[in-house]
Parts: sequence; C-alpha cells; structure tokens
Amino acid sequence: MTDIFDTLRARISQIPVTRRVGRVMELAGGTLRVAGLSNGTGLGDRVVIRGADCTIGGEVLRLSKTGVTVLPDGPSEGLSINDTVEIAGRAEIAPDSSWIGRVIDPFGRPIDGYPLMPGLHPRALRAPPPPPAERRSLGARLETGTAAFNTLLPLVRGQRIGLFAGSGVGKSSLLGKFARGVSADIVVIALVGERGRELREFTENVLGPQGMERAIVVTATSDQSPLVRRRCMWTAMAVAEHFRDQGLHVLLLADSVTRFAEAHREIALAAGEEGNLRGFPPSTSHTIMSLAERAGPGVEGSGDITAIFTVLVAGSDMEEPVADILRGVLDGHVIMDRKIAERGRFPAIDLLRSVSRSLPAAATEEENALIAGARRHMGTWERAELMIQAGLYSAGSDPAVDAAIKVWPALDAFLAEDAPQGIKGSFTRLAECLALAARR
Repeated sequence: MTDIFDTLRARISQIPVTRRVGRVMELAGGTLRVAGLSNGTGLGDRVVIRGADCTIGGEVLRLSKTGVTVLPDGPSEGLSINDTVEIAGRAEIAPDSSWIGRVIDPFGRPIDGYPLMPGLHPRALRAPPPPPAERRSLGARLETGTAAFNTLLPLVRGQRIGLFAGSGVGKSSLLGKFARGVSADIVVIALVGERGRELREFTENVLGPQGMERAIVVTATSDQSPLVRRRCMWTAMAVAEHFRDQGLHVLLLADSVTRFAEAHREIALAAGEEGNLRGFPPSTSHTIMSLAERAGPGVEGSGDITAIFTVLVAGSDMEEPVADILRGVLDGHVIMDRKIAERGRFPAIDLLRSVSRSLPAAATEEENALIAGARRHMGTWERAELMIQAGLYSAGSDPAVDAAIKVWPALDAFLAEDAPQGIKGSFTRLAECLALAARR
C-alpha cells in the first residue's frame, strides 16, 4: 500500500499550483502565434490550447520577445483569436515497473483499456547519453532464438544494429522473434507511425502472451501529429533508460527510425528549417545520431540497452539519407531483401550484405572459421548462380563452385531456422551444413 500512496503523492505533486496563460494572436500555416508566454518559456515546452469547441496540446517551436510559435498536436479547426494557451511544463515521462505488459501512448497514458499510474521520478525525453569515457565495452553474446543471429550475425549485450527493409518483407515477424527470443530482462518496443489496425495484431499475434509478459509497447499511429510520432521514439528511449539505470538489461526494438525522421522533418520545416538533404533538414543527422547514442552499454553499476533500429528503405536504396546516417553510427546492419522474401525464405536476410561488428570478438576461433566458411560458400554461389541456373556450368570446372552447389540449399534453409537448441546447438547445425561440401 505504501507504494500506491507514494505514486499518488508523486502525481499530486506534479499538479501545478499556478498556470501561466497566453492568448492566440495569429493562426497561419498550421502553427499558432501566442502572446504573453515569452518570459520563462523554453523550446520544446508542452502547451494546452483551449478553444471554444476543442482542447488540444502543442509544443513550443520558436521564441521571440513578441511571442512564441506553437505547433498543435491535432487539427486547429475551431481555434480562434484570443483562445487561451497554458504552459503544461517540460517534455517528461515518469516510467514505472507497473508498465510492464502494457501498451501506452507517447505521453505515458494507457491505450489498452486499463488504468495506469506514472512512476515517482520524471525523466526528460531528450536526455544525454552516458559519458563516453565511462561506458563499458560490449558484453556477452546473446541467445536470440534464431539460428542466423546465434551464429552468422551475432548480437551481443549493448550492441546497436540496424534492420534495413522495405515494406512487406517480414520485418515485423522478425521483431516479434527478437521480442520473444532475445535474452533480456525487459523489452521496450516503439511503434512509430504504424497503421492503427496493426497494433492489436502485433501485440496479440506477433508478440503473443510470451512476448508481452516482459514488454512495454509505446505506440503512435500514422494518423497522429508529427509531434506525437516523434515523441513516441523519445518516450520509448526514456523508458528503456529508466530500466537500464536500475541495472537491468533492456532490449529496445525501435520501428521505425524512418518514420521518426519523417515526423522530425515536418516539425523542423514548420519551425523554419530548410530541407536541403533530399528534403530532410540539417538537424535530421544530429537528431538520429543523438537518439542512437543513448542506447548501448551503460556505465559501471547500471545495465545496458541492446537496440534494434528498423529503417524503411524504398527500392533497397541504402544511400537514402536516413539509412546512410544510421548505418554509420551503429554496430552492425542487417539487410532484408524482397527477392528472398518472394521465394519464401523468412527471415529474408541478405547475409552477404549484412554485418555484425561484434565479430570476430563475439566468437571463438573455431566459430569464426565456420562463419567465414559459410560466407565464402554463399558468396561463391551468388557469383555463379546465374550461370548455374542457365545450365552453363559443368560440374568439376571449379571446385569452389562445386562445393557451393552442395552446401547452398542447406545453408539457405539454415538461415530460416529457429534455434531452440541455443547458440552451441546452432553452431553444431552450421557445421553439419558445411560438412556437405566434403561429401562426394
């Protein structure tokens, strides 16, 4: 009972005794110009706009001596000159252990139909990363529940990897496997800009009870304002940091950084920035990199955040701005290929274009030899595939191609396997696949 009353007292203490109020003096271009709030107001502060027929939230975008510019959370229809605007405080969130197993919005409000209380200690949404000189190194290799990531693309504690995929190639299913199978204490999932009907499908079918029992899902659907969609990713990161600072190992699944960047673009353009990076403003790079830097190993005495950031790549264009920015700051990237998905192999990982920067340190000398052998055979098959399929290759012409022909079907099937036998069992299966090359 003490915990309940502590939570109630904390919530009551956050209710302001006085409110600072301004007035709308201009509505133009989707933003509001507000007078009376210039002193003591900061960029990013939350506001509440109260019209005659509607009440909506917003965020301060620009400041001047004559007034502040506010971007509303929702449609501004119904607002008028002299409507009141109240300062609602800094952009913060107060996570709590009672949130585990729940689905919340970017403001920490429940959207699964049950009441939810905030925690005792609010956290800033845009916190700095741990001091770089004090962070630990990457940790031990993690069991993932999938053969490919147990062996050829290992994931280690505190690692940050990017999952680059187009739409409809099995990205959500792979995230569900990670949520159920990766060794972690808590799983925090950010669903930014998803279709509304997909939320329930993801929580009930993709995650299932096994995934939800240790997960917190933070979601903002595609119909919500860019402020809410961008805040979704920051809220999920703040929740992950809350549990990391308790000494726990957190798995953060962020889907997707592309939609996060698109939301930031809308806000930045409304604030007056120019889009000069294929339509993205200059602040996009720093926004993405500062988000990624907050994940990873913690300092001594805290836990770690192992993060998987998804990126939507149209037409497999790995040079588009968001993919290019994120690939340069992560500890590995996984490419999912539509052609592989179309022939029915899931997860549709393009092994030769994917890399885990935890190697070779994450594997033993014998395991690294198996990984190198598998990549060599896959590379040989890819170079000779067109010739083999056209019937232009004669057996015995090239020993490396002959070995790749024997091994490739088993390796391709191996990449689609689950791994109930664990990491050691996955390497045993990989060795069995490679042994086919020696058979006559």
